[in-house]
Amino acid sequence: MNAVETEPLIRKTPDVIGGQACIRRSRIAVFMLVEDKQLGATDIALLNSYPTLTQQDLDAAWAYYAANRDEIDTAIRLNNEAE
Repeated sequence: MNAVETEPLIRKTPDVIGGQACIRRSRIAVFMLVEDKQLGATDIALLNSYPTLTQQDLDAAWAYYAANRDEIDTAIRLNNEAE
């Protein structure tokens, strides 16, 4: 196994997107993907919009949301209030 295969799919890094949960080695926050999905985006559309993501990344984001719903819903709300 190489380092990418053992790296967590979702990670929080304090200096990346304010410490929000992101897809590994990216600045793509889970809350952004969840909000897009709530607005009707399909996995295929998301994969087209974010070509560096894989279906495995999306599956990890959906699982993270299921386990951390309050955190992600709060991040979506705060992001929308800041706009």
